[in-house]
Amino acid sequence: MEQELVRPAARRKPFDPAYDPVHAPNPGDGKDYAPTYWIATAGPEPEDDGPVTGDMDVDVAIVGSGYTGLSCAIHLAREHGIKAAVLEANGVAWGCSTRNGGQAQISAGRLKRSQWIERWGVDVARKLHAEIAEGFELFRGLIREPEIGCDPQDGGHLYIAHRDKVLPALEKETRLLNEVFGYKARMVGRDEVHSDFVRDAEARGAMYEPDGIGIHAAKLAFGYLKLARKLGAKVHTASPVLGSAVKGGVHHLRTPGGTVRARTVCIATAGYTSPGLHRLTRHRLMPILSNSVVTRPLTEDECEALNFKARIPLTDTRTLRHYYRMLPDRRVQIGSRSAITGRDAVNPKHLALLLEGLYRKFPVLRGIQIDYSWWGWVDVSHDMMPRIFQPDPGQRLFYAMGYGGNGVMYSAQAGRRMAQMVAGRGGGLDLPIFTSPLPSHGLLTPFRRLGQWGMYRWYYLNDEIL
Repeated sequence: MEQELVRPAARRKPFDPAYDPVHAPNPGDGKDYAPTYWIATAGPEPEDDGPVTGDMDVDVAIVGSGYTGLSCAIHLAREHGIKAAVLEANGVAWGCSTRNGGQAQISAGRLKRSQWIERWGVDVARKLHAEIAEGFELFRGLIREPEIGCDPQDGGHLYIAHRDKVLPALEKETRLLNEVFGYKARMVGRDEVHSDFVRDAEARGAMYEPDGIGIHAAKLAFGYLKLARKLGAKVHTASPVLGSAVKGGVHHLRTPGGTVRARTVCIATAGYTSPGLHRLTRHRLMPILSNSVVTRPLTEDECEALNFKARIPLTDTRTLRHYYRMLPDRRVQIGSRSAITGRDAVNPKHLALLLEGLYRKFPVLRGIQIDYSWWGWVDVSHDMMPRIFQPDPGQRLFYAMGYGGNGVMYSAQAGRRMAQMVAGRGGGLDLPIFTSPLPSHGLLTPFRRLGQWGMYRWYYLNDEIL
C-alpha cells in the first residue's frame, strides 16, 4: 500500500497504530500522522507556531487543533476580538480531522429527526434542525474562503437502503423531514439510484438530502489552520496537556515545554480525549474505531461499471454504517466499523471485513489494489448527541465534542458556539446540546467495551440476517 506521507522539515516520532484513548495518558508528544490518503495528498503542511517552549499567559487556551478547536479560534478572533492559543499534542489535526471520510452532511450526532422528537418533542426538534441547517450554511461559507481549498464536491447526500426491510422506516423519515421540518428530502427508487447516482449492487432505494458536500479532510484542516493564524491565533504543536490545575481562578496547563496559564480553557479533543486530561471530561465519551480505505484510481471501464454519476457523500442504512464516495481523482473511499481496542486495530480481519463491504456494493472491484488504509477514533457520546457546554459554572472551562462520526460539518458551528460562550454571548443557546453535560456511564464505565462487543454482534444480526 502507498504510504508516501508529505512531512514537514522536522521529523516526528513514529506513528503508534495501537494507540487507545481509553488507556493512554495522552495522545503523544509530536507523533507522526496516520498514513491516510488525506495527509499523503494534502501537499506541504502549513506553518504553525511550534511547541510551547516556556511558561506563558493567555486569555484563552484551546486544547485540540482539529476542526472544532480551529473553528473556535477562528470565531473567537473574527467575531469577538479574542486571539487564542491552541495546544496540540502532535501535528495539527492529528486525530479525527485527518482520519474521517470527508463527508459533510446536515446532521450532528447519531440520532435521526424522529428520535429527536421522541426525546425532546417537536418544538425542540425543530429548533435543533434549524441549528444544524445554520451550521451547514456556516460550513459552506467557510470552505469558500481563499485559505481553505478543500476540493469540495457539493450536491447532496444519499442515504442508501441496503435491504428491503429498511425502506418503510426510510420512507417515514423522509415524510417527517418534509412535513415537520420543511426539509425537501425525497425518496429515490433502486433504478434511479443506479441510473442517476451510483450502481451500488446492494441499493434497494435511498433517501436523497439536498445538503451534502464531500471535502478533502486534511486540506480542510490545514485551511482552518491558515485562517486561524491569519486572524492572530497561535497554534502550538507537539504540546500535549500533561496535567491541569486551577489556581486563583487561572487554569495552569502543564506541557512538556512549559506551563500555559489561561483565564479560559476550551477542550476540543473529541475521540482523542485522554482519561487524565480533566475530571470534567473523564469517561464522557465512548471512543469507537473506524476503518477507512482508498483504492487505486479506477479505469474507464471500472468507472462505467460503477456509474458514479454523483460525486457526493453516500452512507448506507446499517447501524454500523458504511460511508463511501468517489474522490476527485477517481479513487473510491469507503469506511466503517473497526476493532474494539487499539491493541486489536492491526488485526487484518478488520480490513478484510471492510473490503467485503466494498465488494458487496461494487463486485467489479473485488481484488482491487488498496493504496491507503488507516483507522481512527470516533467520539461517540453515551446518548448519541454532541455537547457544547460549560460543565462547571464555577470554572471558565468549556468543551465541544461527541459528534458520533458526523462532525465534519457541524464542528464548524460547534466551534463558533463555543466561542460565543467564551465571549459571554451564549445566553440564547437554549437547546439541550448547549444546556446539559455529556452523560457518563458512571459505574458501568469499566464494562463499556464488553457491552460494545455484544452490541456489535446484535447490530450485525439485525443489519444482515434478521
